[in-house]
Amino acid sequence: MSNKPQHDHDHPTELPSDPALRVTALQSLLVDKGLVHPGTLDALVELYEHEIGPHNGAKVVAKAWTDPEFKQWLLSDATGAIASLGFTGRHGEHMHVVENTDQVHNLIVCTLCSCYPLPTLGLPPVWYKSPPYRARAVSDPRSVLAEFGTDLPEHVEIRVWDSTAELRYLVLPKRPSGTEGMSAARLERRVSRNSMIGVEHARESDPEQD
Repeated sequence: MSNKPQHDHDHPTELPSDPALRVTALQSLLVDKGLVHPGTLDALVELYEHEIGPHNGAKVVAKAWTDPEFKQWLLSDATGAIASLGFTGRHGEHMHVVENTDQVHNLIVCTLCSCYPLPTLGLPPVWYKSPPYRARAVSDPRSVLAEFGTDLPEHVEIRVWDSTAELRYLVLPKRPSGTEGMSAARLERRVSRNSMIGVEHARESDPEQD
């Protein structure tokens, strides 16, 4: 019989291979060792999910709404056009932008994993990575959109685009009515993360003035 002290749990000797699990394991280690406060991690996640990434994407959309030449560049060479605004880096390559119109509504999904344009959208929302969304966005996109409050007329065609590591999509939402002559800075506030995924329209009102 061994004389070594017994523990009621095992200590992992290496991090898991799955990237998401590796991040979770590293976070747990940092918190357990007192090196990082859990509130700090939450704040960072919140910042990247709701501010840094989507804010960049909003700049791209607002410029496309106000600059016809940039819009054409964005639709023909999204990676280059987005990079011209300084939004580059890992997961920002191989970009393709699809435009919502009165006849076509685009919806983005990643059926095999959760490929996502981090430089323009930040961290992906939990629902984007969930199996139900990934499956139903393809099989029943109109119902998925309705659950987000996006009810489309029957004549509007819904196109679902499946992102991969080799091709990441971004939706250029329709410009809200009544925003003619509005500055790009004000227009940016009309652009949400969800509108650039395609589950919602751009905001009809300025959230800072509501």
